[in-house]
Amino acid sequence: MDIMTDKNQPVVEHLPHERTVNLFGYLILGIAVALSVFQIWQGVSSTISATYFRPIHLCWVLILIFLHYPLITNRKSSFYLAGRVIDLALCGLIVFAAYRMSIFDYNDINHLFYGLQLPDMIAGCSLLLLLMEGCRRTVGWVMVLIAVLFLSYSAFGDLLPSGFAIKSYSLQELIQFQIFSANGVFGSALGIAATTVFIFVLFGAFLEVTGAGKFFIDLAFSIAGKYRGGPAKAAVLASAGLGSISGSAIANTVTTGSITIPMMKKLGYKPEQAAGIEAAASTGGQIMPPIMGAGAFVMAQFTGVPYSEIMLASIAPAILYFFCTLLYVHLMACKLDLKAVSRTEAVISVMKDGAHHLIPLALITTLLMMAYSPLLVGVAGCAAILVTAALRKHSRIGLKKFIEGMKNGALMALPISAACGAAGIIVGVVGQTGIGLQFTQFVMDFSGGYMLIALGLISLVALVLGMGLPVTAAYIVLAVMAVPMLSDFGLPLLTAHLIVFWLSQTSNVTPPIALAAFAGAGVANANPMKSSVEAFKLAGGLFIIPIMMAYTSLVNSDAGFADLTFSIIQTLTIIMAIAVAIEGYLLRPLTGIERLLAFFTIPLIMLNPFGVGFLGIVIMLGLILVQWKGRGRINQS
Repeated sequence: MDIMTDKNQPVVEHLPHERTVNLFGYLILGIAVALSVFQIWQGVSSTISATYFRPIHLCWVLILIFLHYPLITNRKSSFYLAGRVIDLALCGLIVFAAYRMSIFDYNDINHLFYGLQLPDMIAGCSLLLLLMEGCRRTVGWVMVLIAVLFLSYSAFGDLLPSGFAIKSYSLQELIQFQIFSANGVFGSALGIAATTVFIFVLFGAFLEVTGAGKFFIDLAFSIAGKYRGGPAKAAVLASAGLGSISGSAIANTVTTGSITIPMMKKLGYKPEQAAGIEAAASTGGQIMPPIMGAGAFVMAQFTGVPYSEIMLASIAPAILYFFCTLLYVHLMACKLDLKAVSRTEAVISVMKDGAHHLIPLALITTLLMMAYSPLLVGVAGCAAILVTAALRKHSRIGLKKFIEGMKNGALMALPISAACGAAGIIVGVVGQTGIGLQFTQFVMDFSGGYMLIALGLISLVALVLGMGLPVTAAYIVLAVMAVPMLSDFGLPLLTAHLIVFWLSQTSNVTPPIALAAFAGAGVANANPMKSSVEAFKLAGGLFIIPIMMAYTSLVNSDAGFADLTFSIIQTLTIIMAIAVAIEGYLLRPLTGIERLLAFFTIPLIMLNPFGVGFLGIVIMLGLILVQWKGRGRINQS
């Protein structure tokens, strides 16, 4: 960095360990780009079988983690160099573990009878511990503690009371199951993270370096900016388009929020409202087709349902969620009497400069609908974004930008792969010990056989898990525990998984730990807790829509058009009723009686007592009519 002397002459101040940092920077660049190249090559050729590919991927990821996330982060610390030496030593241990797994003969069953050889045992234990450390550095302590808790249950379950006791497993058996099989760390969760999810994260990185991300934001502003509360509505639309591509609600909040939040504050929204709007909208990006969050690809693997079918089933709920968020934004703008932005760029002008960025999205949507493999679709999307970007001079990228995209894609995938590896431990323990059945029985007994109470309990568990786990990891853990119980209530498999998937998103916006809302508060310079309350209110669809999935035909692929339409109308009515009841505003401020009617509509539709739930829709329509007439009288006066 440069500092100025009294004679205004710049003097270069060399930061501590600068040469070491630069050396590691080049090392990280080379390994990250090589990982992206390897992933694309494997995606196209599928040369290496999953048995060996998954360990290679995880070991490569762990090496990058230990290089990119140093043990000692403070460069001014006297222990910084010692920490870097330890990081390199851990990388060497990972290479040793990778070598042992690459030469391990999975077809030889002698290890099941006589145990693992000592070098394999050392490699397995080392990899398990290094995975825990990699998770700690990327996603935090909570994921590590939960994985350790499940491993402890597997090892010492025989010491628990009879209702929870299980046969305990030795260290030898744990390592065989978790490392040297496809049931634990290297199960389906890591498998999908190492293939489809990585490629789509890389696709998102290429969209960013080619300027497509900015195009989506500009397009949203050109469409919604001219309306009341325009920047806030543009934030919702931009997040719908960009959120699923970024793969992270927090990353999307910071990315789009850096543009939308200052504009919302300038327009008149309170800082907490601006942060809450962006957090709620960014969270919705994870449930918006065609590229939903990483958990959706895991869902396809778990359920055996084609991704195209999951995408189709998710369209109506996702649109309803963004309608819910836009409705709150509009009501806030009306209550605050905010005006539209005086000037916005024309849609035609934005499309003229960036319409070619829509080609890759149209391509992957078409290919997914045609039931092509999501992995191959992701590779095709990466190629398409590079080709279409080259069509225009202002979006064309050179070698430097291409390498930056390859590097960023690999680094963005690190937390996902580490979390999915640790989640595999939990999935493995659930299958090995049968604890999932005990959890199902506990919830069934506690709920008294009422599905609404069971859904409430699952929501609480999802909230607690989400406070410390990434969304994908929270979904995986919750799916193996809660889906069997929801299936016992008679829900179809896909419906049960979609409910759990949606509930897993709630931690981003729910106090006391709302990660996306806290990120938005940092951008808005707002109170984090108040921002999370606003986000919770705006993201109410995350709680209401899963309930409607359970009680209506909203995501039931076997339902007819009439049933689906009525389910959408029911959900729309409940969303409107909740929004106007909380905000106290529809077309004008609500009277006390009107507000009570709006509240009464909610349980009437949801519970449908004596089959008269349709009256809730009638009441809401009547309330809108009364408000419209009253608004006319106010305008005349």
